[in-house]
Amino acid sequence: MNIENAQVQVDDWIKTHGVRYFNELTNMAQLTEEVGEVARIIARRYGEQSEKESDKNKDLGEELADVLFVVLCLANQTGINLQDAFEKKLDIKTKRDHDRHHNNQKLK
Repeated sequence: MNIENAQVQVDDWIKTHGVRYFNELTNMAQLTEEVGEVARIIARRYGEQSEKESDKNKDLGEELADVLFVVLCLANQTGINLQDAFEKKLDIKTKRDHDRHHNNQKLK
């Protein structure tokens, strides 16, 4: 599945199950909430905070998928072709960062 297909799948889901998209500000708030859930798992599972018993069954993949779903919603409702945007960004980063990262002593 590519990003374009994912956008279509999300749009179909919204039309079939979601009635309509939440407005952009609501989706931005949802995105922030979902990223917070990812941060909580990462901080406790891989960071220095202790993981609460109630958090041990949280699925990081599911939470990352929640983030992706909301990002795809925002792209759809603002007319962004995320496949094109991602490919363009990857090209920019490749040209800009290739030597920078190879020359970064902190990464060696």
